[in-house]
Amino acid sequence: MDRLRLALWAVFLIFKILTVTYVNMKFEHFALNVENPVAMTEWYTTHLGLSIVRQLKESPFTTFLADSSGQIMLEIYHNTLADVPVYSKMHPLVLHLAFVSHHPVEDMLRLTAAGAILESDQKLGDGSHLVMLRDPWGFSIQLCKRGIPMILGGK
Repeated sequence: MDRLRLALWAVFLIFKILTVTYVNMKFEHFALNVENPVAMTEWYTTHLGLSIVRQLKESPFTTFLADSSGQIMLEIYHNTLADVPVYSKMHPLVLHLAFVSHHPVEDMLRLTAAGAILESDQKLGDGSHLVMLRDPWGFSIQLCKRGIPMILGGK
C-alpha cells in the first residue's frame, strides 16, 4: 500500500509541476518585421498611446512598445534577415492588432485624420462595436468596444 501511495503522490507532484509551468506562462510581446519602424513608432506612440520601453537608435531599429497597462508589448523592427510581409495585401482577419476603445467612433475619426484607412465598422448583437482600420503602412488595427468585456480593464 505504501508503494501505491508513493506512486500516486509522485504522479500528483509531476502533474502539479507541469500544470504550474503552463498556467504561469504570460504573454510578453508580439513582434513584427516592418519597413519603417522609426515612423511606425512615432505614429503608434502619438496616436495609439503606446509608450517606448526600449529602442535601438540604429538598424534594425528594434523598438518595444507597451500598452497603457504596461503588461503587453509590441516589438517592431526592420530586420533584413527576413522578408517584410506585405501587410497591406493581407486580409485583416489573417493578422491584426486589436485595442480596447471606449469610444470607437471618435477614435476612428481621430485615427483616419492621422492617416489610417477605414476597412470596416461593425456592431454585433452582443453590443460590441468593432472598427477595423489600416495604419499608414497598411497594417491592420482593430478598435474593440466589447458589449461584454473579455479582459480585465476592458470595460
